[in-house]
Amino acid sequence: QVQLVESGGGLVQPGGSLRLSCAASGLNFNLNTMGWYRQAPGKQRELVATISSGGVPNSADSVKGRFTISRDNAGNMVYLQMISLKPEDTAVYYCNSQHIFNRLTYWGQGTQVTVSS
Repeated sequence: QVQLVESGGGLVQPGGSLRLSCAASGLNFNLNTMGWYRQAPGKQRELVATISSGGVPNSADSVKGRFTISRDNAGNMVYLQMISLKPEDTAVYYCNSQHIFNRLTYWGQGTQVTVSS
């Protein structure tokens, strides 16, 4: 079955950096758009960044210039490099896959990112 397993979350001070990883299995990775979403307490889940099967990235305005999404098609991995973290970046971060043809979507279990001094 499809599995998306996130790692790399944790507690970091404002201005710090973290790198999230997502290991995908059970799907044809090259035929999926991959993405990162986040959900803060009391808020709806929101898009952070996506990267197409061809490697074209897209990110939310709130993280542009600070977060970078990338993918390794050979290793079925997707990454989110986060710098200049702010307290408002605190959330559970979820890895997402969407098939480029049938739009079938899967989610990981999430990893907590807390930005606090």
